[in-house]
Amino acid sequence: MQQYNGRYCNKIKFSMNSREIRQSFLDFFAQKGHTIVRSAPVIPADDPTLLFTNAGMNQFKDVFLDKGTRPYNRAADTQKCIRASGKHNDLEDVGRDTYHHTFFEMLGNWSFGDYYKKEAITWAWELMTGVWKLPADRLYATVYQDDDESFQIWKDHTSISPEHILRFGDKDNFWEMGETGPCGPCSEIHIDLTDDASGKSLVNVGDYRVIELWNLVFIQYNRQSDGRLEPLPNKHVDTGMGFERVAAVMQGKSSNYDTDVFKPLFDRITEITGVRYGASMDEPHDIAMRVIADHARTLTFALSDGAMPSNEGRGYVLRRILRRALRYSKNLGYNEPILHQLVGTLADSMGDVFPELKKQRDTVSKIIRSEEESFIVTLDRGIEIFNDVVSKVRSAKGTVIKGVDAFKLYDTYGFPFDLTRLMASDEGLQVDGEGFEHCMQEQKTRARADRKEKHQIEEDGSQWLWFSDQHATSFVGYEQLELPVRIIACKHAKEKLLILLDKTPFYAESGGQVGDRGWIETASYRLQVTDTVKDGDAIVHVVTAAFDKILDTAVNPADLTIDEGQLSAEASVDHHIRQDTERNHTATHLLHGALRRILGQHVQQKGSYVNPERLRFDFSHFSKMSDAEIARVEASVNEEIRRAEEVQKHADIPYDDAIAKGALAFFGDKYADLVRVVEVPGISVELCGGTHVDNIGRIGLFKIVSESSVASGVRRIEALTGKSAEKLLWQEYAELQQIRQLLKAKGDEPVASRIVELMDARKELEKELHEIRIGSLLQSLSVDLQSAPEVSGCKLLAKVVEGADGDALRSAGLALREAVPCAAGLLCSVQDGKVSLAVFASDKAVKELGIDAGKLIREVAQHVQGGGGGKPEFATAGGKNPDGVNKALEAFTTAVKAQLG
Repeated sequence: MQQYNGRYCNKIKFSMNSREIRQSFLDFFAQKGHTIVRSAPVIPADDPTLLFTNAGMNQFKDVFLDKGTRPYNRAADTQKCIRASGKHNDLEDVGRDTYHHTFFEMLGNWSFGDYYKKEAITWAWELMTGVWKLPADRLYATVYQDDDESFQIWKDHTSISPEHILRFGDKDNFWEMGETGPCGPCSEIHIDLTDDASGKSLVNVGDYRVIELWNLVFIQYNRQSDGRLEPLPNKHVDTGMGFERVAAVMQGKSSNYDTDVFKPLFDRITEITGVRYGASMDEPHDIAMRVIADHARTLTFALSDGAMPSNEGRGYVLRRILRRALRYSKNLGYNEPILHQLVGTLADSMGDVFPELKKQRDTVSKIIRSEEESFIVTLDRGIEIFNDVVSKVRSAKGTVIKGVDAFKLYDTYGFPFDLTRLMASDEGLQVDGEGFEHCMQEQKTRARADRKEKHQIEEDGSQWLWFSDQHATSFVGYEQLELPVRIIACKHAKEKLLILLDKTPFYAESGGQVGDRGWIETASYRLQVTDTVKDGDAIVHVVTAAFDKILDTAVNPADLTIDEGQLSAEASVDHHIRQDTERNHTATHLLHGALRRILGQHVQQKGSYVNPERLRFDFSHFSKMSDAEIARVEASVNEEIRRAEEVQKHADIPYDDAIAKGALAFFGDKYADLVRVVEVPGISVELCGGTHVDNIGRIGLFKIVSESSVASGVRRIEALTGKSAEKLLWQEYAELQQIRQLLKAKGDEPVASRIVELMDARKELEKELHEIRIGSLLQSLSVDLQSAPEVSGCKLLAKVVEGADGDALRSAGLALREAVPCAAGLLCSVQDGKVSLAVFASDKAVKELGIDAGKLIREVAQHVQGGGGGKPEFATAGGKNPDGVNKALEAFTTAVKAQLG
């Protein structure tokens, strides 16, 4: 295992704790004119290329792509980051070394077209050596191989030794967002922790004794699809420094895990398990404690920002992390849920910096505990199966676990592949990864036919596409639905035409609300807008149908040529669609308030979707809502609607002020420093950029149509409002009246009880009919059995029974074994492509002749691709190959004769 030397580290002694280190960084850059911004959530908003926020620059990606702006050109923050998937994946190293984490903080400062290399380099040196007093003779600066400018700045404007300025190539010192897009050279600062300051040759070779602390990226090029580098019109600075690494160095520790960042977690784990942390690299107890502490941080921060464990995407990554930690907790001799007990510790130790930890403390704890309890149920059984597999491998003197066995552990017991590989490594074995992947692909192929194709998320940024150069669109749709505009850019995309306007009344899809529909009309064309989406600060109008006003004909939008620049047009939103959407959107706010009042304050929005037809609302709750609770929530919302309160919309409120006044913010939305607050007095106060009715009375009617589970601890309500709700109620009323007429119900006579009576009567008739059919079937089979051939004094019956189901075969078989003194038989039937089998044997046949129905059924079922079992007297099976029935009948006779000798 890798470990810092430790002896040199222990000579570095500072009095700064982690809070002071973090704050001194922010204070330093605030003094340099930087705006201190809050950390973005670890769940990226409006970025399909990322599962998790994995770097400080993620929230500024639109600025680097020249697609967005900020009201400041210098910024600094501490960013919550998760690296546990994609190309940025540190999961396998966590716990086994001193400095890798799945969750970490990244301290960073940025310049958006403002200062550049000189300021970034000299300020970094000033902070590290002037403020933090790190020894200059232990620091190395790396620059890109042909970046003479950075080399000269380090040499002429800092006190670093010129021999400590090193040049490297593309792999180490050229940063790129993806295969295309903004990029540029970088300059990194490394610290030498060797005992004798001999670490020059260890820079950038992955040696734990010389580690990178800070990366200064100079974004000055745009990588083209053909590989060319074009200079950007604006140059930016993007820096990132590992907070935990800096804390370790500043506190003279040989490991990130030995700092005060992790001490509260280790103390709590010791309190729970009785095991103390010894800071050893090889001791299984210490590895386990590092894994548990790190993974508890990842889960707590991710869930506090709105993520949920699930079986796909980021949810599956979190589930893997949770299960990995539980597996390690067994190394501490602890077999109970543990991670949820660390949520409070994190909220207490880091909640002042990240207040969402305190706000979501109880909800996150419940979600994690639910996941732990669910997995622990299968973990022990899975370990038993794993141990059986290991025994088989060793008995065969092998060293590799088959991929199919690893897949069984994954598919049946929820063991992620890396967990199986981890357990195998502990046993000195390997796992056939290709075989496992083959099984996975087979399962995906089977499942693909049964589900819609889902969008696959990548983490390399390659899916982030440019529309054009930056075109910020002014949205005026809160106040206006029709206005004159100018078309400033167009782009063809398959059968669609994408249009940008200088200003627009069209709301772009965001925060769960669908984009507006309507029309853009020029002198020559009437263009139908069927969707509106965001592209950075631009609003894109998607045109899928068009009408040539001069020729009076429909035209394909993909064939149109629209003059870009200053072409005048009229933009108009479909009023009816917008109003229906607004009813549903405002209703989600009322629904959220009602849920919190009736179910409890733990309820938090986890997602929503509103369109003109209906609304969908996901929320945190840990049990199925009862019919009474659903009725109360629905009644509460309708009662508020009848109050007809005005909806108040407050624009440009400072984010912190809005939160301090009780406004609720939600996962999935991206909030600027100035936010819009939508308030229904006495009912709801939420940050929301969507459009809403002016008075809640305009919603008219609210009707819940379903309540269901989405994931562990998350429920979903679907509902209708306004005309849609009214239409549903009229349909249900009409159906009820039709039922009353069919039942000839009078007056207020309840129809439900009449329907129950009819259903009970039908069941009785079906039961009687079943008994009649069984009696007739048994009579026929008894005749067949009496005339059946004998072998060694035992009558043998093998017959296909038409029109019988499995229950009928069972009843008939049990009766036939009593019909003659010595008999054995196989009854088969085929219904809807499925085969049912029943084998019976009389007591004499079993006791005196040794016939075993259980063994016979297993042999017979193979011919119909099925399986089953039972006792010597009676056994059943099912199959899926009707073509094999005749072979099954022949096999039965052969097998009975074999048992009779």
